[in-house]
Amino acid sequence: MHPVPVNLPPRYLRTPDAARLLGLSGRTLEKHRTFGTGPTYRKLGGRIVYAIEDLQAWADMGVRHSTSDPGEGVVHPAKRLDAPGRVVAAHR
Repeated sequence: MHPVPVNLPPRYLRTPDAARLLGLSGRTLEKHRTFGTGPTYRKLGGRIVYAIEDLQAWADMGVRHSTSDPGEGVVHPAKRLDAPGRVVAAHR
């Protein structure tokens, strides 16, 4: 039998801890999940969990070096998209 290391960091975070890591509210992360604009997640039983590397990869899509840098990816707001990559305009 192999001994289980006790000092390993968690591989998966529940929504509150994942949101805290990203600097978001838990509710915002839930909205991202609903609209499909957020990081990849997993359902383990009835629990939603996020792999730390998936959270980092999602945040890295927003990396920019200046205000004129278009970047390589887009981190969309937590809103419904009407077409690939287009946020639905809010009704007034």
